[in-house]
Amino acid sequence: MTARVLVAGIGNIFLGDDGFGTEVARALAAEELPDWVHLADYGISGMHLAYDLASGYETVILLDATARGEAPGTVSVIELDRPDEAPGGEAAMLLDAHGMQPDLVLSMLGVLGGQAGRVLLVGCEPASTDYGMGLSPPVAAAVGPAVRAVLGLIDAERHEPSSPPVSHGTG
Repeated sequence: MTARVLVAGIGNIFLGDDGFGTEVARALAAEELPDWVHLADYGISGMHLAYDLASGYETVILLDATARGEAPGTVSVIELDRPDEAPGGEAAMLLDAHGMQPDLVLSMLGVLGGQAGRVLLVGCEPASTDYGMGLSPPVAAAVGPAVRAVLGLIDAERHEPSSPPVSHGTG
């Protein structure tokens, strides 16, 4: 199998539902994943994620809280656009190695000499990203559906690497 997939949990566990990606990564760690899948919890270490992405993956599955105006706990699978070039000027000045958003992490790949393959986001609509640890009840209930979504994406990669875009779904 030539597919190389990175499943990356991202988010800040100290901001309530922003810790969704970390919780999904923790739940996926208990699953038996193919050896061509690398699972990691990056938390707020955006630069670490950018460096790992620069090593080259055919498919990247990001796990994160994402506000899209849906009901809290709604799980969405979204194919992200790949930025063609790294941020420059003022945007580069705003980069924070400990808390980059996924779009900035992907933009950094050009600076690092890498490029992103297919990038998917398994996201969950947060109820609250205020200071505090622990997920709200609707977001905690979305962890299981998100795990199933990721396993489905991995299974699709097993059978047909770089398959067509995924549509929006709910949890």
